[in-house]
Amino acid sequence: MALLKYEEIAESLRSRIAAGEFEPGDTVPSGRDLAEQWSVSRATAIKAMDVLRNDGVVEAKQGTGFIVTETPVGRPAGGRRAGSARVTGGMPFLRVGAPDRAVPPAHVAEALRMDGDAEALRRVRVMQLPDGSPHSYAVAWFPPEVAEAAPRLAQTAPIAEGTTRYVRRQTGRFPVEGTDVTTVRLATEIEAEHLGLSGPAPVAVVLHTAYDQEGRPLVCEEGVTPGLLYEREETYAM
Repeated sequence: MALLKYEEIAESLRSRIAAGEFEPGDTVPSGRDLAEQWSVSRATAIKAMDVLRNDGVVEAKQGTGFIVTETPVGRPAGGRRAGSARVTGGMPFLRVGAPDRAVPPAHVAEALRMDGDAEALRRVRVMQLPDGSPHSYAVAWFPPEVAEAAPRLAQTAPIAEGTTRYVRRQTGRFPVEGTDVTTVRLATEIEAEHLGLSGPAPVAVVLHTAYDQEGRPLVCEEGVTPGLLYEREETYAM
């Protein structure tokens, strides 16, 4: 399916940002410049910028225009919903170490339909509250076929357009169904260290698995949140 013109402009800017042409904090071309470069109306160019802003790639800065986002934004495990912008419910995060390959825990391997001794690509991050304190500790696991087709997943730098868009561009696969399993247990030593917890501390654990259009697992992410910070609210018909 062909992209609409404003989507094409947005995708072009995403690619240029991902390639390092524009670093965090840099000003991107203005709506007027984009309109001239692409021979479109300013309204179309502005719509393209709105797409990037909604996805957390750029932000408005008074007197400057739009700049590349300084702080990467992501959503906690289980915070993804169809039709929502990438920053809906999003919060800043810090990457923990560098992505690596490891044998996932048995429950993650089962969710990814992997053999017990096969390695997956692991990306770890700590989601942050507005004051910079930790909110949750999240470990995302990508199966080998996804990791090999999307090499930027193995890089420490944030993926400006978001992992979902990047993986779709690289593989043609995209999430159409998600399964979230929530359990409660005590935090491990590593989790407690990154979450600033002391002593035996209860945590809520959301195991989120995304499946593509053919029902194949794309990623399995385990998000761990201290019990005092975890809250889930749903509204439904009675």
